[in-house]
Amino acid sequence: MAEEDPNGNEYEAAARSTAPRWGPQHVGALQLARLYSPAVKEAAAIFLALPWLLSETLAVTAALRLSGKRLQEWVCVILCLVLFIINFTFLLLHFSTVHICQIVLGIAVKEAVATILAPPWLPSETLAVTTPLQLSVLGMLTADFASGMVHWGADTWGSVDIPVIGKAFIRPFREHHIDPTAITRHDFVETNGDNCMIPILPLAHMAYKFLTYTSEALAASYLWDCYVLALALFVTWTNQIHKWSHSYFGLPRWVTLLQDWHVVLPRKHHRIHHVSPHETYYCITTGWCNYPLDQLGFWRHMERLIERVTGQKPRSDDLAWAKKTD
Repeated sequence: MAEEDPNGNEYEAAARSTAPRWGPQHVGALQLARLYSPAVKEAAAIFLALPWLLSETLAVTAALRLSGKRLQEWVCVILCLVLFIINFTFLLLHFSTVHICQIVLGIAVKEAVATILAPPWLPSETLAVTTPLQLSVLGMLTADFASGMVHWGADTWGSVDIPVIGKAFIRPFREHHIDPTAITRHDFVETNGDNCMIPILPLAHMAYKFLTYTSEALAASYLWDCYVLALALFVTWTNQIHKWSHSYFGLPRWVTLLQDWHVVLPRKHHRIHHVSPHETYYCITTGWCNYPLDQLGFWRHMERLIERVTGQKPRSDDLAWAKKTD
């Protein structure tokens, strides 16, 4: 289902204009799409083969044919996938029946919360009744809030012209507001490549621990490692969840159920953000944080502070791309 103007952003004179203002034919959308450096499809097909089946010649050929942004996405997706497999395998090898509850409920860490999140005045009895399910929900809330911070920052500030990060990271946010369904035409690598980069360092550190720490040390940090792996999974899948919120056909039944139950970002919920000027409901993992943050005026307070310090107007670059006509 097309979503060129999902919330009636075209009205009055704009609605009567013959020039496309929203969607893939919008001038700004076309220019932004050309800034993305895609890989040759054959190189992607080569990389889909298992690494140990690649000959050295094919691997070099694939690397040479990938370039720019697409290369970064492929490297991040492959590294992230490999690290997930390694760490999950080690967690299974170190599995104990003591950990069944944490694994089944989505894993969370009492020891980590006691060390990192709990204030000194919090009674130990309070921590004792904290369940793994409660802490996994806290992890989902953290991922949702983090997605909102990143989304708000990229939507509101910066420019496509900024060296390195402009075309690589800000460009997709500008394109998305003009052509919301562009994300549904992206393949798995383009959709998830940037998010796969985020957990690489913590996952790499976890793999290092499994390879170098003693059994006693690994047993002591086992629950924390489970928590990190689960949190990394939520972060990695945020953009895929976002893509699902713009997909109106062909979604698996389990995805639509998670959306209906508001476990992941629902489609109707996310449409609120896509009413111009796109200044609300930034959290896109579960969407749980959107209403309370809006009620607190969190984003407007942050924008006023940054504008006062830097003199930059919020969403000025985003608006400039939306107004492009040539």
